[in-house]
Amino acid sequence: MKPLTLKNTPDVILGIDPGTQIMGYGIIAAGKGHSFLLEMGVLKLDTREDHAERLLLIFNKIKTLIEHHHPVAVAIEAPFFGKNVQSMLKLGRAQGVAIAAAMSAGLQTVEYAPRKIKQSVTGNGNATKEQVWKMLQHILKFEEDAPYMDATDAVAVALCHYYQLSKPAALLKPVKIPAAKKKKTTWEAFATQNPDRVIK
Repeated sequence: MKPLTLKNTPDVILGIDPGTQIMGYGIIAAGKGHSFLLEMGVLKLDTREDHAERLLLIFNKIKTLIEHHHPVAVAIEAPFFGKNVQSMLKLGRAQGVAIAAAMSAGLQTVEYAPRKIKQSVTGNGNATKEQVWKMLQHILKFEEDAPYMDATDAVAVALCHYYQLSKPAALLKPVKIPAAKKKKTTWEAFATQNPDRVIK
């Protein structure tokens, strides 16, 4: 699969905030000098008792969004690891199904940690959801209220991915690691620190 590159024409990016109760999604068109929101919303799953049915609904919703908007990439928020093992297992399944739906359409999928998303959008990895939303309104130039924070989180994921694409040189530039200094042997260190005790 070819890596995504930034173009002058806007690229459509689908952001997903996975969940087994509510899945948020946001689609943006982003390019040099012009980025805007195409759609955002949530898929409510809490009315379905069967977990397998919820996973199927997630898969079908992602496929429908892809077929309608034709995104070039899908960005997904990484799950926050909590203490409830069962909840984490279900959340992991939901994320996996979303990734599978994107990959079945031949799309590149990228995962971002919540802190990375906040840092990319607001410059503060500890920003509140409300602060993230206000920044999204400012950047994407719209005033409508957020339907659910799950939806705004998904929009933030998509914008975070765009920002990573907009600085490919910084991402691909190799980091020069300084050579480690040669450590002195125990005797050499002792002799250096105690010259008066060395018999010549």
